[in-house]
Amino acid sequence: MSDRDKKLNKGELIDIKSLIGDADGGDFTLDDILAEYGLPASPSEERPSNVVAFPGVHAPPPDTPEEMDEDFPEEYPPPSPLEEPPPSPVNVTPFPKKRGPLSSLVHNLNRRADDYADHMFEEDESIDKAEVRRLERLIPGTDREEVDEAARQWRRPRRQEPPPPDVPPQELARRYGKGLKWMRTRVLLVSLLALLALIQTLSPLAGLTLAPPLDQPRYQCVASAVLLGLGMLLCLDVLFTGAVRACFLKFGMDTLSVLACAFTLADGVALVLAEEEPLRLPYTLVCLTGLFFLLHGSYHKKCALRLSCRTAASASAPYRITLDEGKWNDKDTYTKWSGDQELFGSQIQADDGVQRAFRRFCPLLLIGDIAFALMASTGGGHPERLIWALSALFTATTAFGASLAYGRAFHKTARRLSSGGAALAGWTGIAASRRGQCVLLTDGDLFPPGYVELNGFKVMADHPAERVVAYTATLIRDSGSGLTTLFHNQLRSMGGLMRNADHLQFHEGGGLSANIRGEQVLVGSAAFMKLMEVRLPQGLNVKNAVFCTIDGSLAGIFALSYTLPDTVFPALEALFLEKVEPVLATRDFNLIPAMLQQRFKLAADKMAFPGIARRRELSSPDQEHNGVLTALLCREGLLPFAEAITAAKRLRWAARLGAALCCASSLLGLALAAYLTSVGAYTSLSPLNLLIYLSLWLLPVWLLSGWVHRF
Repeated sequence: MSDRDKKLNKGELIDIKSLIGDADGGDFTLDDILAEYGLPASPSEERPSNVVAFPGVHAPPPDTPEEMDEDFPEEYPPPSPLEEPPPSPVNVTPFPKKRGPLSSLVHNLNRRADDYADHMFEEDESIDKAEVRRLERLIPGTDREEVDEAARQWRRPRRQEPPPPDVPPQELARRYGKGLKWMRTRVLLVSLLALLALIQTLSPLAGLTLAPPLDQPRYQCVASAVLLGLGMLLCLDVLFTGAVRACFLKFGMDTLSVLACAFTLADGVALVLAEEEPLRLPYTLVCLTGLFFLLHGSYHKKCALRLSCRTAASASAPYRITLDEGKWNDKDTYTKWSGDQELFGSQIQADDGVQRAFRRFCPLLLIGDIAFALMASTGGGHPERLIWALSALFTATTAFGASLAYGRAFHKTARRLSSGGAALAGWTGIAASRRGQCVLLTDGDLFPPGYVELNGFKVMADHPAERVVAYTATLIRDSGSGLTTLFHNQLRSMGGLMRNADHLQFHEGGGLSANIRGEQVLVGSAAFMKLMEVRLPQGLNVKNAVFCTIDGSLAGIFALSYTLPDTVFPALEALFLEKVEPVLATRDFNLIPAMLQQRFKLAADKMAFPGIARRRELSSPDQEHNGVLTALLCREGLLPFAEAITAAKRLRWAARLGAALCCASSLLGLALAAYLTSVGAYTSLSPLNLLIYLSLWLLPVWLLSGWVHRF
């Protein structure tokens, strides 16, 4: 060991200069080392200027206080400078110390990413995977909604007309019931007149000879005019309605029917008064057939209105069905809530969708009929054809199925719904059914009163029976569950009273918690009790039950029996076919998708199940609803609810398609009649050919109106 090592071991001081000098095996002094790196040997010496400055700029001092502040944190103060730094040159631009917005954003994102990466594995290691699996098994999964605010803001509200007065349904039912029997008799009489006109038209084709003087053409025209006049008298009310609507610029197919009958009657009179023997018959057969279908459709609609008003008036406090905008997952959702008959009488009197479509289309047909009639007669040099051209054009453009497209379909739908205690509230609510994509289902929809029974209960020996039942009934009542009536009746049979609960909380695991008279009370399902680590009896075999604990100890078990009505399955099937998604807004903690699927084999995977807070919000009786009424319900259960929604959607679709078919028939009939009248083709535009043409277009409308109620 050298002498230097011995001195170090003994703790003796060694000259630093000798230590540095021996390091490299040479005799170098401290001044030589500092000079080698360009540093002054002593504070009094100036530093060598071996730094090349930027051209035109003096080199700044290397050790300014700002730079020293950046090198040393606050807990380590920078050393005091040996001398005052020279002033900075004027032409030197200092580097900005504040970051820009973009650089600050990038810096913050990088810092957060680094922090997350540092703690990512720590959080993963801290999670108890066994506990996570236990919570996933005991807590039912819920669905989250995705709200599209941009789509909701750009949705344009539909323009509404001023509504009619809100007359009570009882009065409307009496008003619509007046004259129904006589109206049905008139339908039969008009059909008889049309049959006589058909016999008159087919007789020459079949080689039959009428009795004199009807075998003469002039008398046949007289008979045709008389038949048409009688038919117009029998249908005077519907023809008068079409004329009055035209005075208010609300043209419809009934207005065209009035003009067709008027011009056909004028054509028949002209044929009788003509000097020459008439070679054709007026369009009496087609007009009488059109009057029959017009009166028949009006009769169906009047029956439907009377039946709907009678159903709505059968309950003083019915359920109201409204389509609330963006209620669930930014989708318009049907909701059922307790209310009154307000707005039903106003909406049921409004024009239907077929009439609204004709109000836009029939003025164009009216102008086209007059224009083409003038062109075919006066414009073609044949002014004597004017009456015939007007009769042919207006008769060809008056579709047979105009009043049946909605009237017959509405009657059959109202008859189907009235048997279940439901009534549609007019076209205003039906038209909005296109946007309905979801429906809220509550406890009473799936299990109406009487379908959940209490099979019995067991109270532990440490707790009084009345107090356990009262505590359980109190929490269920405050939660708004469908089991409220069941437990309230049980408590009344025992002579007990409800308590006042404080700090009521709802848990996703399927239970409730509250404080009652200083005691912590838990009420919930078996899964909730396991989640709260409450020990249950061994060998407990109760599929659906309500458990109650007081201060952590099990106090009572209530066995329940759920019976699903048979009508739930066809109701859900009808909703699925119409692509309406059920949303379970239940408050009974036993009604979860797993229970409905395992116990009753329902398609719970096609239903939405929100969280407990959202379910309470969706089923709250104080929530706001849309002002437009879709239907009224007078009975409990899911079947009338689902049938009303399905019927509204199908009726809207059938009415719009029927109106489109009628418009296509009228437009094509206008084109064909305009061409045939311009060339004077009396034989091609005969009453029989025109009847066949309009009857072929009537067939799909008739089938469509008879299909709408079959679901």
